[in-house]
Amino acid sequence: MTEQYVYGLREVDGTRQAVVGGKGAHLGALARIEGVVVPDGFCVTTHAFQRVMASQPSVEEQLDRLARLDPDDQEAARTLGARIRRTIEESAVPADVAAEITRALGQYGERAAYAVRSSATAEDLPTASFAGQQDTYLNVVGPEEVLRHVSRCWASLYTDRAVAYRRRAGIDHRTVRMAVVVQRMVLPDAAGVLFTADPVTGDRKVATVDAGFGLGEALVSGLVNPDVYKVRGDEVVAKAVVVKKRALRALAGGGTQDVAIEPRRAEQPALTDAQVVRLVRLGRRIEAHFGAPQDIEWCLADDGFQIVQSRPITTLFPVPVPAPASVPAAGTGGQAAEENRVYVSVGHAQMMTDPMRPLGYSMWQLTAMVAMHQAGGRLFVDVTRRLASPTSREGLLDALGKGDPLMRDALETVLGREDFVPSLPDAVPAGPPAGGPPTPIETDPAVVARLIERSRDSVAALARDIRAKSGPELFDFLLEAFEEHKRVLSDPLSIQAIMAGMEATWWLTDRLQEWLGEKNAADTLTLSAPGNVTSEMGLELLDLADVIRPHPEVVAFLQGAEDEDFADGLVALDGLRGGAEARAALEAYLDRYGMRCVGEIDITRPRWSERPGTLVPAILDNVRNFAPGAAERRFEEGLQKAREKERDVLTRLLALPDGEQKAGEVKRAIDRLRTFIGYREYPKYGIISRYFLYKQALLAEADRLVRAGVLAEREDAFYLTFQELHEAVRTHRVPEGLVQQRREAFRAHHALTPPRVLTSDGEALSGAYRRDDAPAGALIGIAVSAGTVEGRARVILDMADADLEADDILVTPFTDPSWSPLFVGIAGLVTEVGGLMTHGAVIAREYGLPAVVGVEGATRRIRDGQRIRVHGTDGYVEILS
Repeated sequence: MTEQYVYGLREVDGTRQAVVGGKGAHLGALARIEGVVVPDGFCVTTHAFQRVMASQPSVEEQLDRLARLDPDDQEAARTLGARIRRTIEESAVPADVAAEITRALGQYGERAAYAVRSSATAEDLPTASFAGQQDTYLNVVGPEEVLRHVSRCWASLYTDRAVAYRRRAGIDHRTVRMAVVVQRMVLPDAAGVLFTADPVTGDRKVATVDAGFGLGEALVSGLVNPDVYKVRGDEVVAKAVVVKKRALRALAGGGTQDVAIEPRRAEQPALTDAQVVRLVRLGRRIEAHFGAPQDIEWCLADDGFQIVQSRPITTLFPVPVPAPASVPAAGTGGQAAEENRVYVSVGHAQMMTDPMRPLGYSMWQLTAMVAMHQAGGRLFVDVTRRLASPTSREGLLDALGKGDPLMRDALETVLGREDFVPSLPDAVPAGPPAGGPPTPIETDPAVVARLIERSRDSVAALARDIRAKSGPELFDFLLEAFEEHKRVLSDPLSIQAIMAGMEATWWLTDRLQEWLGEKNAADTLTLSAPGNVTSEMGLELLDLADVIRPHPEVVAFLQGAEDEDFADGLVALDGLRGGAEARAALEAYLDRYGMRCVGEIDITRPRWSERPGTLVPAILDNVRNFAPGAAERRFEEGLQKAREKERDVLTRLLALPDGEQKAGEVKRAIDRLRTFIGYREYPKYGIISRYFLYKQALLAEADRLVRAGVLAEREDAFYLTFQELHEAVRTHRVPEGLVQQRREAFRAHHALTPPRVLTSDGEALSGAYRRDDAPAGALIGIAVSAGTVEGRARVILDMADADLEADDILVTPFTDPSWSPLFVGIAGLVTEVGGLMTHGAVIAREYGLPAVVGVEGATRRIRDGQRIRVHGTDGYVEILS
């Protein structure tokens, strides 16, 4: 069968992307939309590109080398890319390909001016636009020049920027093909870009138009500043008209030239308001056709708009899909689905803002106490109804603000939007509930002991009962287990115990500042609080280091252990001096804490029991940085400091007016704090213990599906929701291509930054600090653990990469309980996400680490190795070098 090397634009659409590339497919689809004018032209197909590549065997070898390169070897990537480009540009266009292109030029005008534009198969995708990664050539005149520029477009598939982009996106260079679009040139009066959603805020109801005189390439490439218009509905709601000194014009014989704009036109707007509104209406029609917000390049000639490109805006955070109106989400009060919505991020509260795979987020949805909506691989809770009621609004803002002031600020920003959240009557009458206020929980350690015993019994029952379940019966059992899961979470006594510790902390912080003028005094009173399973996890890793430290052969084994075979390699420890003892200690640690891992709320993340090598860097740091008995010493030192602080504050209070009363109240609050604050961490431990049992059972089902040929590998199950996995187990069928589609979406979700607050209009808000009490240039955050410390910043994105010294300050996006083993070996903590009562803050206080959390962009603004000062009492970080 003879390959076809040229298609007319109106012959192609989205189904031909493999042949004409992303740009060509989009232009073909655009040309079919009623009322949309696209310049005439044709596509040189990927078959032509493959002909050229096949004629140069050396290119295939170079592509193999490019694919195998270390991701950090940028110089080698640049060298290989330049060599491939040179080979392609120097290759003659095959005669039959050249003949088809020349015939097509004859149809549209052989001596006319053309735009010759790259159109890669990995381009203008819903998850990766590749905007500007390959080349475009304007005002190309004559068949010889068109053929030369087609070759240059093929070669541009391997520019430095295109190669780097694909490497970041995880796309194999060998799988991408290049088509070329050849279109009649438009010589416009004005040109520019239309975003059908605000590219900065994400608001889907606000369109942004950038416009300038002459060819739009000047704007796209950043050569000139544009006029900017904001449009909501059919109204220009904001505009900024700049003085336009330069424009790009087409030359008569081919090529372009940067020219000066005559002074009388320089201050004139490139478009009238009426033209802007007309353009946006056209953009909305294109957006509706493609089903997603679009980035559209346009030209204005003779008062008519022509569209030269449209691609999805891939940087917008998706909007959660609301619950159907017939099934109102928890807390929405049954609002119609089309009404405005306000969502808050679950990940910011759970200290895990990475995207989750479908099995992960669907399991969290099934076991959570409130309805949660997925967007961009993250979960959000609809708080619209609570914001609409004056009484519940204040309670919500207060509760969220205590944990994360940025979230409160973001919500207040939304509330400041006129009528976005209408005020509704209170859902319940004001005043105390009919039964009177709840009886306060007693300050009794036995309460905590009873709660922990209940949790252990529940987990043990689950472990016993789940063993006998498999197939569809397992999923029925799990749905019942999820109800028990939620019953444990909602245990009134457990909630009272958690709140008792938190409220005592807040009360002591406020009163001791008011009465003694001391900030965050409660932080020291928290040191070495009893019964905190997360802080015990860090201290027990120090004990594990004590077992290993005396045996150099064991230390050497750990230093050379590879994560992939670490579990099997543990058997080799038995042959080393001290190896059996070290192995027993490590296995005992994993028996108690092996269900934990970074991002542990996502059931698909590998647990320490599954990947014990993750712990090795922390173990080796402890062996190197600490002397034997460090865990006991640290705990006793913290306990002594807490006792001294208690004596100090009580003595100073007694000297005040009404001192005995104040001291008595504070003493009772301290006792309450130390009784209950450790329990704050236990419910999460129980949840994750249950999650590990769920995971083991589900992976056994995944293994059966692999043996039956339904799944290619067990991890494919992670890309199915719980409900879809249930269906796969029942029917032994998975929709074709679903797993691969979900893999690609998950990879794309990593490029999205989740906001703290998201509206149904798509506006993404992360809040701002309204403070002026920090030095100029300081990075503002939330003070969560008192003290000031100076040291070397260690920016760590993955716990497995930890290599810490005793005076280092850990800087990381977020910390959940799994990071706690690192806390024993550092001097301070800085995170991008967190609040006063999130796990990292609680453990930082118990270990006495100065800590500031909620520092926006900390891992980007602080470089690894810089010297920084953490002001844990006042909530800011200074960069010293």
